[in-house]
Amino acid sequence: MARLVNRYKNEVVPALKKEFGYTNAMEIPRLKKVVINVGLGDALQNPKLIEVVVNEISAICGQRAVVTKAKKSIASFKLREGMSIGVMVTLRSSRMYEFLDRLMNVALPRVRDFRGVSPKAFDGKGNYALGIKEHIIFPEISLDKIEKVYGMNICVVSTAKTDEEARALLTHLGMPFRK
Repeated sequence: MARLVNRYKNEVVPALKKEFGYTNAMEIPRLKKVVINVGLGDALQNPKLIEVVVNEISAICGQRAVVTKAKKSIASFKLREGMSIGVMVTLRSSRMYEFLDRLMNVALPRVRDFRGVSPKAFDGKGNYALGIKEHIIFPEISLDKIEKVYGMNICVVSTAKTDEEARALLTHLGMPFRK
């Protein structure tokens, strides 16, 4: 079992119960899923880039990534409906906890001039979005084989009703928020 799961059960649940005064165990916020999305506008000129990114994201997440296709044609971007323009992965249960553990404890501290992630990136319904500019902060990526450095969006979805509950949940799990 993942370190983060044990931490959630042993430390986070009692802390949240005390902080918000929950009486029912099902009221306590928990993580539902983590969605990682990479948008690749450059894939229009270089179609092989999609395969490389799928393999790298799959290595980072431990789960096969899915290629996303364009829903509409946009002439000014030279984009046609059905063209491959991105890669995404949805992580749940144990893989989600493993990924978050690596993100918070290994990858984020490797970011240059890292002072913490923004505490304002909540959506009002208890979900947290985080943008990463360089995928090379993950230790699974070897710097020798990189074709292109790209960013990714990471969205952490929780069962929390408010932003305060979600912020408390992520803080207790160890998310390094900026002071």
